[in-house]
Amino acid sequence: MKGKLPRILHGGGVLSEKARIQCIVKSTFSETRLVPALNDLLIANPSPAAVSRYRMGWLKLAKVEPIQPGLGSWGEPNILPRSQYGTVTRFGGELYEEHNSLNVWSSGLWISTATGSTAAIASAGGKPMEPSSRSLQYLIREHMIENSPNKEEMKNLNNDVFSHDEKLHLRWNSQKGRIFIDGSHLMHNLELGDEILINSHAPPLALFTRDD
Repeated sequence: MKGKLPRILHGGGVLSEKARIQCIVKSTFSETRLVPALNDLLIANPSPAAVSRYRMGWLKLAKVEPIQPGLGSWGEPNILPRSQYGTVTRFGGELYEEHNSLNVWSSGLWISTATGSTAAIASAGGKPMEPSSRSLQYLIREHMIENSPNKEEMKNLNNDVFSHDEKLHLRWNSQKGRIFIDGSHLMHNLELGDEILINSHAPPLALFTRDD
């Protein structure tokens, strides 16, 4: 610190940005934007012995066609969205439809940044990422696929990296759940039916790195 700080104050050093995880939880009557995570999120049942059940997929902006089932109470038509993929969901006022969804029974889900990719997710079988990457990585913990007819295909979906432009979506199907943010001290409780949107659109962390 003693040798580096004067150099930074005089215009030296290399200012870099580290991606962070943006996580939004939509409950029945609220939408909560969680604190950005620098390293990782763990989404799991509060009890380590319990199964975590959820549906995961990828969100894209919905291309919907309005339908008019009838007139509202003031004589105006009720305009409802309809998609060829079925039900649409909404985050931040935007309509999305889910693609390539998968129902999961497991012991939870890890989400990490490049910064956190060498920590807990790596110990669970994940892969290190380039430190400057803005992508995120997910890993399904202890995926219950023993009786699946397409077991090898399911294994290939257990761990992957998704880009800055992609949006991971979860629908929580257990009675209780919890999101742990960068460890065990900061958490957010989940209830049955809560929806979660995850991407790397959180403001990045700016920090000076070594220039030699």
